[in-house]
Amino acid sequence: MVWLAVSAAIAGAFFLAFGTQRQSTAVRASAGGLSVTGMGLLRLLRSPRWVFGLVLLGMGMTLNVFALASAPLTVVQPIGAIALVITTVVNAREHHIKMNRPTILAITACMVGSAAFVLLAIQVSADEHAITRGQELFTILILAVVVVIFGGSVVLLGHRLGAFFCILGAGVLFGFVAVLVRTISVALLDANGRFLGNVSWYSVLAVIVAGLLGSYFVQNAYSKGPPDLVIAGLTVIDPIVGITIGIAIFGELDRNVQPAMAMSLVGAGCIAIVGVIALSRHHPDVLERKADAKRRAKLVEGR
Repeated sequence: MVWLAVSAAIAGAFFLAFGTQRQSTAVRASAGGLSVTGMGLLRLLRSPRWVFGLVLLGMGMTLNVFALASAPLTVVQPIGAIALVITTVVNAREHHIKMNRPTILAITACMVGSAAFVLLAIQVSADEHAITRGQELFTILILAVVVVIFGGSVVLLGHRLGAFFCILGAGVLFGFVAVLVRTISVALLDANGRFLGNVSWYSVLAVIVAGLLGSYFVQNAYSKGPPDLVIAGLTVIDPIVGITIGIAIFGELDRNVQPAMAMSLVGAGCIAIVGVIALSRHHPDVLERKADAKRRAKLVEGR
């Protein structure tokens, strides 16, 4: 069942990658690097490219929900890094961007680190993954604090929020969404046959609130940076949040994990993180933006 979940997560990553690329292109054409407001989101609903991207994202999320219901967070979450490679290649072809060596090495690091983490996580996952009401409620209470922090930032700072903050907010919020989607899915598939009777209304509400706020951050991140960099942030921050909760709150790792295996997991995760950091610094689109900013600064000084 775990390998079926992994296959679903991989297929979902393809849909998410192409959906992200479609939406990113539509947002950047509509917003022009500016923040996406409520009215801006309504305009995007009239964009066929954006709507098509939404459909692809929906298909990817459906596959990911199945994967989350069938395997531990520690196994499913890191697989999203595959979307990074797909998005980078598609974006480079569409915008005729030549990937430099540091970018290729960064993508390789993300892939190798994530793949190693998944394979190791499968080996050290606990046999039982029951989630108690107490664990679920504790997770939602933490999410409430996160929503207040990021939601308050939107109210106080608005359009002044930078791309990195948008990526950070989206990654953290969708990390919680993945965790709660797993708890809801497990409850629905419980053998007692109660289905919806097992699902807590506050978990559903929490998913809706976190999903909407996370989507707001994602759309604004699209308008401020390349889609592959946005995906890179999400595929590291999102899994880190999900895996941390899975380990610290849900107890998804085997209690008898050997120190060497634990260190290998940490090392694999660090390799993926280093890859994202390198990508954020050496991506051709990022370098071009920095060069444009310097040229504009010189023009202003010369006046």
